[in-house]
Amino acid sequence: MILLNLIDVEIFYGQMEVIKKVSINVNKGELVSVIGANGAGKTTLIKAIMGLKDIKSGKIMFEGKDITKISAWERAGLGIGYIPEGRRVFGNLTVEENLKMGCYKVKDKNAVIRNIEKTYELFPRLAERKNQLAKTMSGGEQQMLAIGRALVLEPRLLLIDEISMGLMPIMVNTCFKIIKELNESGITILIVEQNANKVLKIANRGYVLDSGNVVLEDTAINLRENDVVQKAYLGS
Repeated sequence: MILLNLIDVEIFYGQMEVIKKVSINVNKGELVSVIGANGAGKTTLIKAIMGLKDIKSGKIMFEGKDITKISAWERAGLGIGYIPEGRRVFGNLTVEENLKMGCYKVKDKNAVIRNIEKTYELFPRLAERKNQLAKTMSGGEQQMLAIGRALVLEPRLLLIDEISMGLMPIMVNTCFKIIKELNESGITILIVEQNANKVLKIANRGYVLDSGNVVLEDTAINLRENDVVQKAYLGS
């Protein structure tokens, strides 16, 4: 079953076309990656899916419904979670306050408590620091918080933008391990990522984005073995 479907999506910044009739799909239960160099259009694409960037033409479908024109908060209400590039936690709020911000669409107070407790079980370090201001935490801890904030809404689709950016190697490994575990728990994931080597080890399928065009689409295993991908993105 196709959960997310982009059909001939075009995106412009002013007169410059940055996404050029891109079509991708994500099936329910999959972990799909979009890789590409800096400036390829990865972040623009993920923002458009979340409703944070308008598209000029094409369609964005979620569970068979056209969501092209609806707002970001409405998309969140449909079950689309988002972990932005650079984490973007609320620095002057505590860990727990950040998590509660992620629950803004949940009306059941017991569900809010339950979802936050689940996040603490997944990230014990956040439980230890629940009263700490987010801005005083390390980059890795803030990334855990950003993931947790997206999870408290119990998303059916999780959009992840450049999760490895600015993190120490050991934390990068931890984040990718968590993403794989989240997918195995039943969350469908679309991740855009510059670290092709790491993301293609956990993904089911992948797309290669180059200057706003999808130039390759295949299983993650086949992309890792592709000569062009190895030379351009895997350092081989």
